[in-house]
Amino acid sequence: MTDTGTLRASPLKVALALGAVYLIWGSTYLAIRFAIETIPPFLMAGCRYLTAGALLYGWARWRGAPRPSLLHWRSAVVVGAFLLLGGNGGVVWAEQRVGSGLAALLISTEPLWIVLLFWLASGRKRLHPRVIAGLLLGFAGVALLVRPGGSGSVDTLGAVALVLASLSWAWGSLQGQRAALPASPLVSTGMQMLGGGALLLAASALAGEPARFALSAVSARSLLSLAYLIVFGAIVAFTAYVWLLRVAPPVLVSTYAYVNPVVAVFLGWALAGEPLRAGTLGAAAVILAGVALISTGQRRPVVKPSLPQPPLSRPLPSHRTGREGAAKVEAEVCEVR
Repeated sequence: MTDTGTLRASPLKVALALGAVYLIWGSTYLAIRFAIETIPPFLMAGCRYLTAGALLYGWARWRGAPRPSLLHWRSAVVVGAFLLLGGNGGVVWAEQRVGSGLAALLISTEPLWIVLLFWLASGRKRLHPRVIAGLLLGFAGVALLVRPGGSGSVDTLGAVALVLASLSWAWGSLQGQRAALPASPLVSTGMQMLGGGALLLAASALAGEPARFALSAVSARSLLSLAYLIVFGAIVAFTAYVWLLRVAPPVLVSTYAYVNPVVAVFLGWALAGEPLRAGTLGAAAVILAGVALISTGQRRPVVKPSLPQPPLSRPLPSHRTGREGAAKVEAEVCEVR
């Protein structure tokens, strides 16, 4: 782990890599919205992660990474189920009902869930005061965002799906710390993408998406968005993120968690005509202030999610994909005093 206060690369290179993570993972929410305009959501997500996973896994193995064991594969599928089927799958489904900016804001609550889950798993040890304040602020922001008559008409099912997706991603991140996974980040991430992608395709089949899908009806915008999610969201930004974790202070790298939603909200407004209301901005400020308090209230890392948000696009981001986000290997989000 790099020292928390020093850079091990030139400031310009770090700034460029951080900017890539900010912009790419922040833009994946809008790319998801465009991709699912003419491609069913689970089918789109499954194709995305199977393709990206095959590329990452194949590249790592070609570069000499050891062959994973059957135990590694089993662990990767389990973790991928929480991160991608539950996490990213919830995002792509919900974006049929809510805007990409709102999706990014609700997914940005992932650190809150990680803190609570870790707190429960650690025997309810006393949390740092900043972390407690961050939790209260974060959930208050969510309440402001989705309350009836608040920042506009928010689809209830979509909002619930996003909250559950964020919870699933957080749980998968914690499980990834205990799971038997390969030491190589590229191999591990590729395997989780392959496992999660296969599960997403299974969900697509169960939902009857293939029967409703016509390749001739897919727009150029959806295809380009899918390609963007694969190449940039799941590979380029992930590579930049892994590099940053090795050369930059973790607290600096973790700032993506509250920059990505801002980027997503702006792009949704600028490129997709999503409404930008004062109530939404106020709720966003409260949520992100809570995330920032959690991030800065740490004294030692306790959580290192194996893939990004993304947004949940984190996923990985994601985001975090997402959050497409697309894929993260390590993040420090909470601290037990």
